[in-house]
Amino acid sequence: MSAQHSYPSATPHLVAERDGAIGWLTFNRPERMNAVSLEMWLAIPDLIDALDRDPEVRVVVLTGAGDRAFVAGADISQFGENRDDAKQAEAYERSNAGAFAAIRDCTKPTIAMIDGYCIGGGMAIALSCDMRIATLGSTFGIPAAKLGLAYPIAGMQQVLKAVPPSFAKEIFFTARQFDTDEALAMNLINRVVEKGALEEATRDICAQIARNAPLTLRVAKHSIDSMSAQPESFDRAAIEAMTKACFDSADYAEGRQAFMEKRKPVFHGK
Repeated sequence: MSAQHSYPSATPHLVAERDGAIGWLTFNRPERMNAVSLEMWLAIPDLIDALDRDPEVRVVVLTGAGDRAFVAGADISQFGENRDDAKQAEAYERSNAGAFAAIRDCTKPTIAMIDGYCIGGGMAIALSCDMRIATLGSTFGIPAAKLGLAYPIAGMQQVLKAVPPSFAKEIFFTARQFDTDEALAMNLINRVVEKGALEEATRDICAQIARNAPLTLRVAKHSIDSMSAQPESFDRAAIEAMTKACFDSADYAEGRQAFMEKRKPVFHGK
């Protein structure tokens, strides 16, 4: 992929680029199957923020370098240094939670483009995205029980947002790896494509998203997240204010005009 713009990163193991309307965040550590180091966890929020603030970016895609893994989890080799006891684990988990929150709170649609292993922290990263597309043969799992560690609350929440409690228990109790058929049945992923068709399928979905009105997408994302998290107590006033802003926007006028003129609308997010 040819980047039109690159964003400065605190680590070479995370690469953020804009290619047309797509913002790409690539976990760039293929020699370690893109295992996430502490430096990478800490760098994720700033890069997601840069992509979110770029007005030319309409959708953000997270992916892994190489052809073996999306993200094969947190870098276990650092656990002795950064998760040696409960106090260190708490500090480390704050960095995880900050990364998950940055991805989840991105105001633009986010897609995890998964090819290969999507394990542990990698699965939590993918589940922080709005959608997940995976290649046939990709594998998913959370091996916390095999390591003797308690999975962080933030990561557990991401799992429970995607799958029913009984499936979440199967994931954590067995600590086994699941194939794409099982992941699809559990709602861990949205769709499965052939290995060679992943980027094309992802770009096609991105193109569909990018053609639509950004303000409408923002309201839809915020509303769905709020209503699903708090069905009985979501902030109705905030959603109504965002909805009103949509109807008062230049994009809404453009959408109506384009419909009358039988042409494709050109939206600017204003």
